[in-house]
Amino acid sequence: MEDVTNLSVMFDNYRQFYKMESDIAGAVLFLNDRINHNESEIFIAENEDKVMMGFVQLYPVFSSTRMRRLWLLNDLFIQAEYRGKQISIALINECKSLCRQTNSCGMILETAKDNTIGNNLYLHSGFVRDSGHHYYEWEIESKQEL
Repeated sequence: MEDVTNLSVMFDNYRQFYKMESDIAGAVLFLNDRINHNESEIFIAENEDKVMMGFVQLYPVFSSTRMRRLWLLNDLFIQAEYRGKQISIALINECKSLCRQTNSCGMILETAKDNTIGNNLYLHSGFVRDSGHHYYEWEIESKQEL
């Protein structure tokens, strides 16, 4: 919890990277909710001066067919000045350790087809591109649909 304020700034940078409007207050609330309700696992990479360089956030989901937990690697972000230093690989390795510690069956993630750096990173880190399934999305377009 002591890292939420600093993490919120980096989380806001992550959201802006994906073309979302800046909302530090919303980021603080969102991260506090995830942590307080035990709804995600967050790993932070810091340098020797305790400066946050990057983070990864995973959400637990479950595989009915495998009858085990599965982790959704939803957010991975490295501050621009720290990219290319193997930080993302170290964070992914922490995620793999979490999978083993929680006796899960693995991790899933999605990224844009044109995210060349991310796609190469995930393949390099042992992920396999799923060619056997289609993924679909449904969004609520307005509050009237709630």
